[in-house]
Amino acid sequence: MVEQSASMPAVADPIGAFTEQALERHLASLEKAPAFWLERKRAAYAKFASLPLPGRTDEAWRFSTVSGVSLDGFTPAAPAAAPAQRRPAGIDIAAAATLAFVDGRPAQAGPIAPELAQRGVVVSTLTQALAEHPDLLREHFMAQPQKLGSAKFAALHEAFVEDGAFVFVPKGVEIDAPIVVVHAASRPQGALFPHTLVIADDGSRVTVVDHFVSAGDTRQFACGANDLYAGHGAKICYAAAQCWSTKALSLQFNSTVVRRDARVQSLNIHLGGGQARHESLSQLQAPGGFSEMLAVTVASGAREFDQRTLQIHQAPNTKSDLLYKNALLDKARTIFSGLIIVDPDAQKTDAYQRNANLMLSDDAESNALPGLEIQANDVRCTHGATSSRIDPEQEFYLKSRGIPPKAADELLIFGFFEEVLNRLESEELHAALRTLIRSRVRM
Repeated sequence: MVEQSASMPAVADPIGAFTEQALERHLASLEKAPAFWLERKRAAYAKFASLPLPGRTDEAWRFSTVSGVSLDGFTPAAPAAAPAQRRPAGIDIAAAATLAFVDGRPAQAGPIAPELAQRGVVVSTLTQALAEHPDLLREHFMAQPQKLGSAKFAALHEAFVEDGAFVFVPKGVEIDAPIVVVHAASRPQGALFPHTLVIADDGSRVTVVDHFVSAGDTRQFACGANDLYAGHGAKICYAAAQCWSTKALSLQFNSTVVRRDARVQSLNIHLGGGQARHESLSQLQAPGGFSEMLAVTVASGAREFDQRTLQIHQAPNTKSDLLYKNALLDKARTIFSGLIIVDPDAQKTDAYQRNANLMLSDDAESNALPGLEIQANDVRCTHGATSSRIDPEQEFYLKSRGIPPKAADELLIFGFFEEVLNRLESEELHAALRTLIRSRVRM
């Protein structure tokens, strides 16, 4: 037997506390779940257990601190007979309906407006949807394969997800006020698997806001996912604010499907997490589809934010527009790796991708890997990445008018972010997210 020397690094456990026994305890708590759901979970666990943790030679994890992506020490929630009772605070905005989850379990929910319920709008939990709308879950829940490097963690999510938000908007129904979902983590060393599924049927319109928060600044593991499906002519505005603990390991997978003449706007705001990886996949499957992918990140301390994106154009006359902006302070690191793929039949594609980094410290580090893979000959595709400092002339202009240096820099940072936030149609949502970001920016 070979003993490991004291100088050799410990090998991370590829499954941690997420053993077969833990899975069986989880499945036993889902006694009312349909057979197909339990079968999917067992198949997902088998995939999770068979795949290795990411390594330094994995191209999909290039520049990432893979040693920090470990499951050691985290524990899934114990089965509970009753739902959570405490409702966490969310973004302060008037909502058409609200849902809240604490450690993956439903907390008190705000009722949906009666007129929306009468028109067939559904805002419920995944557990309720399994009983009342199983066919929709079969079709749309994690229907798109993971393509950006985190197949192991996506399988872990599918195996252990306990509950989540389910939003269905019927054909032709338009909802003016947003639906707000809060996912809260309360257990130190705890693992949770937040999920939001949004299905907008043909010609419908909806705004959904996810807010991820931690109780206290403790070490946690959040492995979340969301699915956005926009039917023909539908419009979805999705905004997510990630405010986990600064000691949390966060992995989030976004999957968007855009059908004919549909439009999806997805804005992700990254403010929390010690090491946070966000993967966003957008598939334009029919002519006239448009996907707008936006992100704002405030990176401070020694934290790492890893962003991976994939825009796939599968049909002619589709458009995608990606704009990711990062502000880096202290010794923070960001990674952006984005790829645009244009299939052979996707003529007349119009695709754009830009990553901009505002460097606010000599010790901060940004890495950018934009890319194109074009298989059609009549397209317009543009991509690029920039890293720059605050413009000295702009800074001098503000200081010369009596604005203190720190306040001047904060104004310039928010001016940098406004290009993204201004794309939101809702001024109320714009203001709420601006306030949230301002609470996290301290020069």
